[in-house]
Formats: sequence, structure tokens, C-alpha cells
Amino acid sequence: MQDKISHNLQNILQWIEAACIRSSRNPDEVRLLLATKTVPTDRIKLALEAGCTLIAENKVQELKEKYEALKEIPHTNHFIGHLQTNKVKDILKYNVSCIQSLDRIDLAEKLHQRLASENRTIDVLIQVNTSDEESKFGVHPNKAIELVKQVSELSSLKIKGLMTIGLFSAETEKVRTCFRLLKDLQQQIISHNIPRVEMKELSMGMSGDLETAIEEGATIVRVGTAIFGQRTYPDSYYWNEDNA
Repeated sequence: MQDKISHNLQNILQWIEAACIRSSRNPDEVRLLLATKTVPTDRIKLALEAGCTLIAENKVQELKEKYEALKEIPHTNHFIGHLQTNKVKDILKYNVSCIQSLDRIDLAEKLHQRLASENRTIDVLIQVNTSDEESKFGVHPNKAIELVKQVSELSSLKIKGLMTIGLFSAETEKVRTCFRLLKDLQQQIISHNIPRVEMKELSMGMSGDLETAIEEGATIVRVGTAIFGQRTYPDSYYWNEDNA
């Protein structure tokens, strides 16, 4: 299993590097994030030991269940799933350094309230629904700048960029439209020069569309299937609030 995961990791890293070169980008600009939803801790450990130390869960429950087994191995934890306000207290217990799925002001206020009481800060990305699908979470693109302005006033939340889940489609140009929209939003937000807001990160692209995401400016690509293998459930399961 170690050889298999190491082999898959090397393939993905080479794939990322090649996509960067084709796009005239520096490969150092793009980070690989391991999406570890449903992946057992022994397999996650193999990936960490192989040198890929940025991981993320979609569900607070899985984060909780895996925490003890992984905490002694150096790694960075992000959260990429839909976060319910009643899970805020829980998520902050498990060493998450960035919440990539902040998509509404009530969640931001709840996070800020909790963090401020503990004299802590956390990095966040604003999740945008660029595919206009009802099944996807994320702020509507037309409301993203206003949300960024509102969140920027909460001192415990450090906005570092944007995140999106592209259209689940085999039609590359339809997927590209989602990623291009996120890049355009990034540039618009930069032009507003909002205090305390950074727009360095664009988290977009997964196993099936990471090349397109890199072409459109991704700085973080989220890969699970291509490293750990196919999962039991469809992608929609992992973004469903009822399962959070």
C-alpha cells in the first residue's frame, strides 16, 4: 500500500508540474491538498510519510475520529466541507488552520464569537458557488464581494482567498467557466483594496479537473480519488449538509 500511495502521489505531483509548465506558471505556486474524506488513518499516514502534509476533511465527525491517530505526525489541516453553525465549537478543537468553506455571514459571526472568546484567529477562504447548482454550497458570485467586506470586519477571521467546487462535468470548457469566474472575482476583490483581506489563494480543482484549474490560476488543488482510490459514495454525498 505504501508503494501504491507513493506512486500515485508522485504521478499527481508530476501532473501538477506539467500543467504549470504548460501554463507558464511556477510549480511552486500550486499546493497539493489531500482530500481525506472516508480514507482510513493508516492510509493517510502513508501519504504524510511520503511527504504530502496538507490534508483536509469534509466532515467534522471524521476530523474528530481521526485526530488522535494523526496528531503526532506533522501536517497541516484544512476543512473543506459545508460547516453548520452548531459544529463551530467542535471544529475549533481539532487543529484546523484554515476553513475553506466560509459562505455566509451567520457562520462567520459564530466563528468570530468563539475565536474571540479564546483569543484566537483562523485563516478562511470564501466559498463561491460558481456553477450555479442548487446542490452546491457557496455564496452566489454576485454577493461574494459584499460577504468579503462583511467578514473582513471580524478581526479573528483572516481572509486568504477564495474556494470553489467546479461543475461535475466531462465538458472541460463548462468546468473552465467556473474556475475563470473565481479568478475574475479574485481580481475584482483585489481592486476594491479591502482592509485586512488577502487574495493569494484560489482553491479549485480536484482529481478530474485539476489541469484546467491550474490553467485558470489555482494555487491549491484538492485531490483524493487519484491518490487513495475510488470512494464508496458519490461526490454529492460529501457536500450534503445533512451528512455534515
